[in-house]
Amino acid sequence: MEREISNRRAVAAWLVGVAAMIFLMVVIGGITRLTESGLSITEWKPVTGTLPPLTEADWQREYELYKRIPEAQTVHYGITLEEFKRIYFWEYLHRLWGRLIGVVFAVPLVWFLVTRRIPAGFGLRLTGIFALGALQGFVGWWMVASGLVDRTDVSQYRLVAHLGLALIIYAAVVWTVLDLLAPSPSGIAPPPLRRQTGAFAALAFTTILSGGFVAGLDAGLTYNTFPLMDGRLFPAGYFIESPWWINWFENVTAVQFNHRLLAIATLAAAVALWAYWRPRTVPSLRLGLDVLAGAALVQVSLGIATLLLVVPIPLAALHQAGAVLVLTAAVALRHTARRAPSGGRLPMPEPAPAAR
Repeated sequence: MEREISNRRAVAAWLVGVAAMIFLMVVIGGITRLTESGLSITEWKPVTGTLPPLTEADWQREYELYKRIPEAQTVHYGITLEEFKRIYFWEYLHRLWGRLIGVVFAVPLVWFLVTRRIPAGFGLRLTGIFALGALQGFVGWWMVASGLVDRTDVSQYRLVAHLGLALIIYAAVVWTVLDLLAPSPSGIAPPPLRRQTGAFAALAFTTILSGGFVAGLDAGLTYNTFPLMDGRLFPAGYFIESPWWINWFENVTAVQFNHRLLAIATLAAAVALWAYWRPRTVPSLRLGLDVLAGAALVQVSLGIATLLLVVPIPLAALHQAGAVLVLTAAVALRHTARRAPSGGRLPMPEPAPAAR
């Protein structure tokens, strides 16, 4: 039994490190997008690309390759070699960090498997998460490739797919950590609470994906007022594209409005969960509800500030980090709801015996 507990803790500690690296990876990816650095490396070399340019000739080669793509001829027209090195840094760091995550996941996984320290039922799950990580590398290049020929940036659809898969991997790792550290449910929370926390996690995920479309279309650089957009609660240019549903993904006005609406809905849902369930449930769930409501409030505040200040990179990166924190809190709360004592309420104290 002690060995089983020790194994669970060891695997969980390793996965906490992996989750922290993925969290940072999402933030680095956001900065890469914000600095328009994502197309600075025009080739995909999974192994040899680990090393950066080491000589002036290497830098000149990368620079010349970049100058051939549409972004360099429009958005970054006239970019100097020194300016190119600055944007190259972020894309190189993003790719290098992804490789490091792969190594940090794969090597301990093999060791844990060989030494038979993976708890029963977790081997296949961890192998599946690793497979998703490998797929993420392909999705990342698929995204970059969309901006190398006919576009001046990457496809917003592929950007959102890349972001969404990163969040799925991150959530799977966090959930696995929680399963390892809390393996035996002590009861089941009320079905409405389980459903509501699950629905909230889905809403938070959707809201982050909508932010991916905002980033992909640079929609945060327009309508820099709140709560009105161009003096209106509902913007005039929402339905300018046809068919109507394409506006949700390709119309800057609609994309920004939808993200605002989803963000406010996420905050409202977090506060509603907190207000209704906090007086009715156990301490572990109360803590989770407090963290979730607080994180959602901070995140919406960061989003509004980012918009009003026209997307300064440090604040926008902090906003992206806040989004992952909200998702983390939602996943943790859903996991806790699965384990909360039946009925979800605190046990009532026994009445004191009557005095004789």
